Amino acid sequence: MRVTYRRPATVAVLLATVPFALSGCGLVGGEDEAEQPGRAPAEEATLQSRERVQAYLDAMAAKDVAAGRGQLCAVLHEAFDAAATEPNGDFADHFEVSGAEITDIRPGPAGQEVSTSVTVAVGSRKATRPLLFTVTRDGLDWCISDERPGANSPAPVPTP
Repeated sequence: MRVTYRRPATVAVLLATVPFALSGCGLVGGEDEAEQPGRAPAEEATLQSRERVQAYLDAMAAKDVAAGRGQLCAVLHEAFDAAATEPNGDFADHFEVSGAEITDIRPGPAGQEVSTSVTVAVGSRKATRPLLFTVTRDGLDWCISDERPGANSPAPVPTP
């Protein structure tokens, strides 16, 4: 004897509603780039890069070594600890940061590249130097992964 259960209407309704339920959970379709793991929209990258570098520049001006270190990626901490307060370090005692500004932010090969102009004073002498920071995403957080002398070239002016 063969027993057959037929519920075609119930199965059809169930199959028809599953895609809607899954899309509401974000499992099927409906995701834009900002919601996809591992991706950040350009606006977020620019904002986070600006915040990290500005916090580092503020820490330099305040001679707050711990705050400056906190803006760096973990892989840089050891090198930072060894050099930060040395004579050529960003937090050396013999100079004062009298001005610092972010001049440009753009995507680069290793992350967001943030160009800055930093003015330091030693006694009555002042010098303004460009510094280029690279800011990357490390897991869920953003951090400075590189700092070097120089800056990006000015953005090209579009021709009509």
